[in-house]
Amino acid sequence: QVQLVESRGGLVQAGGSLRLSCSALGGKISVANMGWYRQAPGKQRDLVAQSRSDGSTNYEDSVKGRFTISRDNAENTVYLEMNNLTPEDTAVYYCNYVFGMYTFWGRGTQVTVSS
Repeated sequence: QVQLVESRGGLVQAGGSLRLSCSALGGKISVANMGWYRQAPGKQRDLVAQSRSDGSTNYEDSVKGRFTISRDNAENTVYLEMNNLTPEDTAVYYCNYVFGMYTFWGRGTQVTVSS
């Protein structure tokens, strides 16, 4: 069992920045594909950014150039740096860990962007 512990999100003004972190307990992120998803009220949970174990990354179109996913394998932590935030980025953000057939989720952290 892998437990994912996300940092607290928060309230930020439009144009501001926020960094989320996700620490994995009970599993090494170095072998896993790590992702950040988000879910806004009334909407489905969608992938925001992914960092694969091979070092490649991919981003949802609306966050390209604004969000950066990174990982520190030594600290067993993945980060999501979010810049130039807009109210449309308001959502609960979830950390995701995938290794083979195993998938684990964090509990989610609320990010609210005010206009």
